[in-house]
Amino acid sequence: MTEGPSNPIVHKPIHPGLQFLMLVAILIGSIIIGQFIASAIIYSRFGLDTLNAVSKFDLATSQARTSLWILQFAGTTFPILVTPIIFVYLIVKQEPTTYLKTQFHFSWMLIAGALLTMLLAIPIIEYLGIFNQHIALPKWMVEDEETLSRANDAMMQMNNFADMIFDLLFIGLLTALVEEVLFRGCMQTIFINWMKNPHVAIWTTAILFSAFHMEFSGFIPRLLLGLIFGYFTYWSGSVWPAIIAHFVNNGTIVVWNYLYQLKVVSQDPNVPQIFNNTGYIVSFALTVVFLLIYWYISTKWHAAHYGEELD
Repeated sequence: MTEGPSNPIVHKPIHPGLQFLMLVAILIGSIIIGQFIASAIIYSRFGLDTLNAVSKFDLATSQARTSLWILQFAGTTFPILVTPIIFVYLIVKQEPTTYLKTQFHFSWMLIAGALLTMLLAIPIIEYLGIFNQHIALPKWMVEDEETLSRANDAMMQMNNFADMIFDLLFIGLLTALVEEVLFRGCMQTIFINWMKNPHVAIWTTAILFSAFHMEFSGFIPRLLLGLIFGYFTYWSGSVWPAIIAHFVNNGTIVVWNYLYQLKVVSQDPNVPQIFNNTGYIVSFALTVVFLLIYWYISTKWHAAHYGEELD
């Protein structure tokens, strides 16, 4: 008796909701492993006392700044980098360049559009920051943010030009790269597939992006940045305009801090530069206009190359 051909096993795609939970689990696991590796490096180089001090954000030790950088890179930046890579290869099993939208196939006019939009959005982002700071937060949250702020200030202490370049590359460029690939390339893609509404997906991703930073005194302006980066990615089909815009935002802060520490500029970067109401209104209006121009360029480019238009 001959047997008929066996039916091939069809693997049912994983629901996007479950994919999101898996992504979060990979991220948490990667951060835990990364923190353990960072702690081992600090212990091996500087000893237990330094490790205990830095874990309590006691920055009085001479090795505090170096230890903070080890914690940042091994315990946060590297886990954020590897999480979407692991997710794409092991969970969705798709071609990473396409899924994470790291290809360069888009209109290069969008780079200029992204840079101009970020420049014009500075006053309205600042206004939202001032508004956010007037929102009362629980005492424990304020204390935690003050501790994180001291750690950030220590990492932003730049004694020479080489320190500034180092901070510009790692705080500016590398952070922008890994965060955009995770949030806009991976997480936003999951939410679009799940919710079938790109605008809801972009807002959801932006909210989680802002919450991830655990700095709620700046939650609202960071939410706006997340929205801008989200639309940059969705309309262009690539994370690179968002990465460049994110780098410009972070890099400006680094350079401004450096110039302030050298006393080249007198405006403290931690103190908002107050614009008048007209400046805020103009900033908001021009930001919307340039986002619409960005959308228009993206739509025409996609129509010409793919025969499709964007929402």
